[in-house]
Amino acid sequence: MPIKSKVDQATKDRLDALNLRGVGFQQESTRFYPEASMAAHLIGFVGGDNKGYFGVEGYYDRQLKGKVGIAVQTKDVFGRPILTRANEKSKEVNGRNLILNIDRAIQFILENRLKEGIERYEAFGGMAALMDPRTGSILAMASFPSFDPGSFQDYPRDYYKNPFVSNMFEPGSTFKPLIMASALDSKTVKPDTKCPICAGPITIGDYQIRTWNNKYNKDTNMIEVIKNSDNTGMVFVGKSLGLSKMLSYLKKFGIGELTGIDLQGEVPPNLKSEELWYPIDLATASFGQGISVTPIELLAAFSSIANNGMRMEPHVVGKIETTEGETIAIKPKVLDKPISQQTAKVMTEMLVYAVEKGEAKWAKPKGYRIAGKTGTAQIPVAGHYDPNKTITSFIGFAPANDPKFSMLVVVDRPTTSIYGSETAAPIFFEIAKDLLTYYNIPPTE
Repeated sequence: MPIKSKVDQATKDRLDALNLRGVGFQQESTRFYPEASMAAHLIGFVGGDNKGYFGVEGYYDRQLKGKVGIAVQTKDVFGRPILTRANEKSKEVNGRNLILNIDRAIQFILENRLKEGIERYEAFGGMAALMDPRTGSILAMASFPSFDPGSFQDYPRDYYKNPFVSNMFEPGSTFKPLIMASALDSKTVKPDTKCPICAGPITIGDYQIRTWNNKYNKDTNMIEVIKNSDNTGMVFVGKSLGLSKMLSYLKKFGIGELTGIDLQGEVPPNLKSEELWYPIDLATASFGQGISVTPIELLAAFSSIANNGMRMEPHVVGKIETTEGETIAIKPKVLDKPISQQTAKVMTEMLVYAVEKGEAKWAKPKGYRIAGKTGTAQIPVAGHYDPNKTITSFIGFAPANDPKFSMLVVVDRPTTSIYGSETAAPIFFEIAKDLLTYYNIPPTE
C-alpha cells in the first residue's frame, strides 16, 4: 500500500541504498502546463491531492481523472498468493482527452492586448473573452491578475478564481442594447421614436437622473439615444416597455440565470422578482445601474443580437476523446430566441452607428463595420456611488454583417480615465483589428 507520494529523487536514492524488504517505488504522473500562465483561469489546475480545481480542470475533473485499477489478493503467512474467489482485480481506466475551442493565436492576442491596456490605463485589473456568436464556442478568455497553474501554490488564493464567470458587476451602458432591443422587438418603440422627456434631468421620487455628460437633447430619437448613451432616453424606453415586459425579455436573454458554461465556479446570478422592484429600480436598470450580471452572462446575452436573435449556450470544450477512441463532439445548443431576426438587424445597425459616431469613434479600425457599445459603471461604496472609481467596458461584434466573434472587455478601476470610451474601447478595437487581420478579413469601406 502507498506510504508516501511525491518522493524526491534524493530520498528515493537513500531508501534504495538501505535495500529494505517490501519497500518499492512506483512512478507517478503529474500535470504539466507547458504554456505556463496562458489561459490559466480557463484551464484551472490540478492540486496536490490530484483533484482538479477551477476552470476546465475542475469542471471535467472526473472525466480527466479516469479510474484507478485495483488488485486485491489473499496470501498465506509466507506471503504466497492463495487462489481464491476473494481475489479481485479491476482494470484501470485512463482519463478522457478534452479538445478545447480555444484558438492559441487568439488567446495570445487577447492576453497581450489586455495586459498592455491594463498597464497603460493604470488599472487594478481587467478581463476579456471572445465567443463565436453562431455556436457559443469560447475562442479565448483572460483575466489579470493571473497565475501559473504549474506553481499555483506561489500565488494568492484569490487569483485562482475566474472573474469572468465568478464576479458580479453593474454593466452600465453595455446593458442598454438589451433593453433597447426588447423595446424594439415588442414594438414599444421604433428607431425614429422621439423621446418626450429628454430635455433635462428626470426626477423619480427623491432621485434625479442625469445624462453622463449633463447634456440633453430634446426630441432625440432612439438611434441617437444609443449613440449618445443617453440615460434619460433609456429611462423613457424602460418606462414605455414596462416592468413585466422588461423582466420577461431579460429572462429570455438569460439574465438572472446560469449560462451553463463548462467552467467550474460560475456564480448563480440574481434577478429579483417583480414584486421587489420600485419605479426607481426600473429607471436605473434601463441604463445598467442597480442590476448585476456576470461578464459571461452579459456576453452570452448580447451575442444574441449578433446571431439573428438566438441565444447560444457558451462552451469551452469542443470535443471529448474517450479511451476507446470515440470522439464526442459538443454540438451548439440554442437556449432561447429573445428577439426576432429583424430586430437583431435593426439593433445591429444602431450599434454600428454608435461606433461610427459615438465617443469611441477615434479608436475604431478604419474600413470595418463593427457593432458595439461602451460602458462606464460607478462602483457602489457605503450606500452611494463613487464617481472617481469605475468599472469600464466595451462589448461588440465584428464584422457587423457576418460576425466572426463577439467580445467583452472589462477594465477594473482605471486611473488615467474613468470612461469606457477612453479605456476599454481602445483595448477592444486593438484586439478586433488583430483578429480581423488574423481571419484575413479585408476592409469593406
